Amino acid sequence: MNLPNKNKKQEQPLYIKVNSKDNVAIIVNTGGLPGGTTFPCGLQLREHVPQGHKVALTDLAQGDAIIRYGEVIGYAVRPIAKGSWIDESLVTMPAAPGLDELPLGNRVPPMLPPLEGYTFEGYRNANGTVGTKNILGISASVQCVAGVLDYAVKKIKEEILPKYPNVDDVVALNHNYGCGVAINAPEAVVPIRTLQNLAVHPNFGGEIMVVGLGCEKLLPEQLVPGLDKTNILTLQEQQGFTNMVQAIMKMAEERLVKLNRRRRVTCPVSDLVVGLQCGGSDAFSGVTANPAVGYAADLLVRAGATVLFSEVTEVRDAIHLLTPRVVNEEVGRALIREMKYYDRYLDLGEVDRSANTAPGNKKGGLANIVEKALGSIAKSGSSPITEVLAPGEKPKRKGLIYAATPASDFICGTLQLASGIHVQVFTTGRGTPYGLAVAPVIKVSTRTALAEQWPDLIDVNAGTIATGEATIEEVGWEIFRLILDVASGRKKTWADHWGLYNALCLFNPGPVT
Repeated sequence: MNLPNKNKKQEQPLYIKVNSKDNVAIIVNTGGLPGGTTFPCGLQLREHVPQGHKVALTDLAQGDAIIRYGEVIGYAVRPIAKGSWIDESLVTMPAAPGLDELPLGNRVPPMLPPLEGYTFEGYRNANGTVGTKNILGISASVQCVAGVLDYAVKKIKEEILPKYPNVDDVVALNHNYGCGVAINAPEAVVPIRTLQNLAVHPNFGGEIMVVGLGCEKLLPEQLVPGLDKTNILTLQEQQGFTNMVQAIMKMAEERLVKLNRRRRVTCPVSDLVVGLQCGGSDAFSGVTANPAVGYAADLLVRAGATVLFSEVTEVRDAIHLLTPRVVNEEVGRALIREMKYYDRYLDLGEVDRSANTAPGNKKGGLANIVEKALGSIAKSGSSPITEVLAPGEKPKRKGLIYAATPASDFICGTLQLASGIHVQVFTTGRGTPYGLAVAPVIKVSTRTALAEQWPDLIDVNAGTIATGEATIEEVGWEIFRLILDVASGRKKTWADHWGLYNALCLFNPGPVT
């Protein structure tokens, strides 16, 4: 990566060229640079180029490959002169990599040296799992009960929770499933598995409650198999709304008493499950925040943790760079299986992976999903991929794991929670106040300008990498240490500070009836 020296000031014109093969670079300076700007190397801009957008480093003929990250991200629509702004309208997208001839596990990275001496303070559960929060979770078995449950939770927080200072929160696990769906369809396994695994999240300490209606397809007993009936409340069996609310509150207080006895204890990092996600990505994502998160991911793996990266459409066009890293052919086949599954899913909707890229991504300099995917996979670091999870599955192995999810922030977050993440690290270039009630979300900005604009929403500024004020390694260590502090309750993320939490959003590829 060609980065400026640390002692250079940001006022000087700066660009980043990632790979020696690249024939484009992105502009670093906030606000972009005007035409006529000349760089120390002699490159002169022919026109204004916005921050994060690409400038041609050579003359390109029509049809020439446009190369970034050392990979072809598209082809020139028309001749492009050196020094010109290459916006998305000048780039045609290449075909997605074929899936049947990909190399599997032929370049498995060597395991990095173990990282010892790091721990965190967590809540040890009776089943051996560990929580990073102490929460009373109340799951709905069907969307019909959400209004009543929300009303009751509000009263619990106002009237009961203050008596139990060791409990962090009361969270309603509301969703739009449970009835009006083809409950026995093969694809129903995805939302049902997701809800089942959400209900046993380690941050709930084994004290989950279920509120059902009484006539839904997804029975409360099916939602949490083996759950004692004393943990289930059925609204159709109650005498009026007031009694419904009082019954929920009474059941909640009985469990708050137990949760209030939980105390943090020192736990090895191997008990930690960390999710990685990006949202509001821009052209800096793949050179600042995501590589720094990838470095932190490697540190976590070295310390024994489990790390999940996701978002199928945002790895699909870089899949040829991931299959060589799988530990064996079985894992490689599972990775290809999830790519093929999502290709079929998109085909049914009569769209392709290009539907992923949002207007904000393009304003941030990303020409297409190919460029976005190449930057997205930087979050995975350099460790071997040890396992692949279907949506909402729980991991069985440690290390770096690919957990297949849609790229939607809300669905990805929900599915990663179902897979058991304790903390999520979320990179953003355009900015989003996204958060999860069940697990803390550490927000990492790709640009200093965003961190300065949102100082009370961004937890880590990786934009310093672009200006040469910090290295990828330095920001990676900062993220790693912050993960342990947040997991231990020593520090709060801004999202937790403000209580900014998005609703759960299930992935339901099955029929709605």
